[in-house]
Amino acid sequence: MLISVGALVVGLALLVWGSDRFVLGAAATARNLGVPSLIVGLTVVGIGTSAPEILVSAVAALDGNPGLAIGNAFGSNIANIGLVAGVTALVAPLAVRSQTLKREFPIMVVVMLLAWLLLADHTLGRLDGAVLMAAFVAVLVVMVVIGRRARHTGDPLEAQQREELAGEMGIGRALLWILVGLLTLLLGSRAIVWGAVNIAHALGVSDVIIGLTVVAIGTSLPELGASVAGVLKGESDIAIGNVIGSNIFNMLPVLAMPGLLAPSTVPNGILRRDLPIMLGFSVALLVMAVGWRGEGRVNRLEGAALLLAFCAYQAYLYGSP
Repeated sequence: MLISVGALVVGLALLVWGSDRFVLGAAATARNLGVPSLIVGLTVVGIGTSAPEILVSAVAALDGNPGLAIGNAFGSNIANIGLVAGVTALVAPLAVRSQTLKREFPIMVVVMLLAWLLLADHTLGRLDGAVLMAAFVAVLVVMVVIGRRARHTGDPLEAQQREELAGEMGIGRALLWILVGLLTLLLGSRAIVWGAVNIAHALGVSDVIIGLTVVAIGTSLPELGASVAGVLKGESDIAIGNVIGSNIFNMLPVLAMPGLLAPSTVPNGILRRDLPIMLGFSVALLVMAVGWRGEGRVNRLEGAALLLAFCAYQAYLYGSP
C-alpha cells in the first residue's frame, strides 16, 4: 500500500513538472512558427495543460481500466471548477473582461451536452470516441477563428497572452522540452495508473471513484498552478481561460481515449451523479464569470462556495458504492 501511495505521489509530481515543460516547449515552438500568442494560448497551451489527463486516460484504457479513464475525465472537469477556480478566486477575485472567453463558455456547455448524448446508452465505444475526436478537431478550428477575430478587437486576453508567452527560445531547445515533457508525462501517467489501481483494490473502491477523486485532483494540479500564477500577475482572464479550455479538452480527447482504446460500459453513477454535477458546476461558473449584465466577476465568497461544494462532492463520493 505504501509503495502504491509513493508511486501515486511521484507520478503526480512528474505530471506537474512534465506538463509545465511540455507547455513551455510547445508554446515556444508555435511562436517560432509565427502563430499569434492568443491562438497559442487558446489551443497549444490548452492542450498542454490537459496533457496529463490525456495520457493518464490513454494509459488507463490500455491497461484495461477504462473506468479510471472515464472517472478522470469527469472528475477533472469538476475539480477544475470547484478546486481550481475556487482556490484561484480566493487568492484574488476573477474579473472576466474578455469577449473571447464569453464565446468559449457556450462551446464548453455544448461539448458537455454532446458527451451526455453519446453516453446516454451507457456505453462508450469506438464510434463515440471517433465522434469526440472529430469534435475536438472542429473545436480547435473554431478557437483559431475566434482567436484571429479577437486580435483585431483589442480583447484584453490578447495582451495578457502576449505578455505571458513573452520570451525567446530557439526551435531546437523548444523541441527538446516537448520531448522531455512527453517522456516525463508518460512516466508519471504510468506511475499514477499503477498506484491508483492498487490503492482502489486495497480500499475496496472502484477504479471510477479513484479516477473521480485522487487522480482527477492530481491531474488538475497543472491548471491550478497556471491559474494561480495568472491571477497573481493580474491576468484573471487567463486563469478562467485555463479552466474553460481544459474542461473542453477533457470532454473530447480525454474522454475519447477509453472509447477508442478500450470500449466499455459507462457506470450508472457517472450518468446519474457526476455528469449532472459537472453541468451544475459549469452553469454556476458561467453565471458568476459572465454575469447577468455583461460583466462578471468571481469574488472570494463565490470562490469559497465553489471550493466548499467541491469538498462536499468529494466527501459524498467516498460514501458512494
